[in-house]
Amino acid sequence: MMISFELNHKKYRMNVDPTKRLVDFLRDEMGLTGTKEGCGEGECGACTVILDKKAVHACLVLTGQINKKSLLTVEGLAQNGEPSPLQKAFIKHGAVQCGYCTPGMLMSASALLMETPRPTEAEVRLALAGNICRCGDYSAIVDAVLDAAEAEARR
Repeated sequence: MMISFELNHKKYRMNVDPTKRLVDFLRDEMGLTGTKEGCGEGECGACTVILDKKAVHACLVLTGQINKKSLLTVEGLAQNGEPSPLQKAFIKHGAVQCGYCTPGMLMSASALLMETPRPTEAEVRLALAGNICRCGDYSAIVDAVLDAAEAEARR
């Protein structure tokens, strides 16, 4: 199936297997290994990407569903070769620990900040509820998201 889509701010038109899971397409076909597979059932959030400004689990989306849509992965968050303010805040607050959940957390938080630039702590926790951190330090992650939002508001 021939599809057109935007991936990390670049337009593509290519022939794909429309039944292939998006997580596999991103990793195997596009070489974007930042999107991790954890559970394969949409429960852990490790594979979260942003599809048309909404956080989605890439293990539950088929490649055919990205036709004529915009997709953002963790690799697309950097700005001019520099980590995004959110990525910098994760580093500053030590919100990376083992790192396995980090791409999914960043993508869920990015989707939230696109929609709600000044979220409350409760809104951050709700937005991250679909992501599991095996290290369990959610407070550092929440602090990082709130700090990034505050930093952006000052700009």
